[in-house]
Amino acid sequence: MLNKLKNVEERFDTINELLCDGEIATDISRSTALLKELKTLTPIVEKYREYKKNISDLNEAKELLDMGSLDKEMKELALEEMEEAKKNSERNYEELKILLLPKDKNDDRNVIVEIRSGAGGEESALFAYVLFRMYSMYAEAKGFKTEILNSNPTQLGGFKEVSFMISGESAYSRFKFESGVHRVQRIPVTESNGKIQTSTVTVAVLAEAEEVDIEINPADLQIDTFRSSGAGGQHVNKTESAIRIIHIPTGTVVECQDERSQYKNKDRAMKILRSRLLDAEREKQEKEIAGERRSQVGTGDRSERIRTYNYPQGRVTDHRIGLTLYKIEAILNGSLDELIDALITADTAEKLKNAEG
Repeated sequence: MLNKLKNVEERFDTINELLCDGEIATDISRSTALLKELKTLTPIVEKYREYKKNISDLNEAKELLDMGSLDKEMKELALEEMEEAKKNSERNYEELKILLLPKDKNDDRNVIVEIRSGAGGEESALFAYVLFRMYSMYAEAKGFKTEILNSNPTQLGGFKEVSFMISGESAYSRFKFESGVHRVQRIPVTESNGKIQTSTVTVAVLAEAEEVDIEINPADLQIDTFRSSGAGGQHVNKTESAIRIIHIPTGTVVECQDERSQYKNKDRAMKILRSRLLDAEREKQEKEIAGERRSQVGTGDRSERIRTYNYPQGRVTDHRIGLTLYKIEAILNGSLDELIDALITADTAEKLKNAEG
């Protein structure tokens, strides 16, 4: 590991030298790529230099003690310095192991979140809206931007399905563990006898795909137009501005109807299609890696029940890591950091175990 860190530091110094070169500084494409690489290497190099400083302090303290001519007070001081440097260097070493873990290449991307109602009828659709609101509030608190791409609302204010983009630095790294089945237990607003009902909602989190990530042959697409439709008294377009795109080789179907512009709906539908195809490719690659131990948390088998929101008991339980928090109101109002940080920690610990095994 120390040899790898030495190489990382050398590359860090080389990049800094290259960025001072006038020719490279005027080459926007190359300088941007180098700055991106530098940003990735900086925390590793800073921690490595901190580690080296603590090792140097540890060795100096040992040399002082080996001299044997220290008085009692100086000997105690040297022992204290040695213990502190030892403790700090050991902590640095563990931190460096985490920093050197392979980074998820999608972590820096924007995300497309798709929420679909499942078992439970109208109650499920209403909870789909609750989850949409929760993620929107969390995104706002993190300084991310949220944009609805497509929605299918119900008359009571729920969503049969809703797709939305969350844009911001490292958005995917914060949302990637939300894929899966979310279960809610509560007395429905539509229920008169006060019985608790269990309903489910499915969440899919897709890394936003760029055009260069997925090559789509126009001949593989069937594009249909139709009139937008809405729930209840909502506006219904009189022109055929809604778009349905079918990717023939995979059978993937995407619809967008929220915009009155056919062009905008098509652009949004293509964004969703590219991201779904990229996600399908990711899943396929993961399944093909034979014998490799996968992360305990992962980024979501969508058939897996990952979390339960129990209103009567005021609790939220994440089943993947066995974490229960009795703060359902705060969580549904967007306070997700405690849950997400715990999932990231569990995932990192599993990756470390696999790397050391």
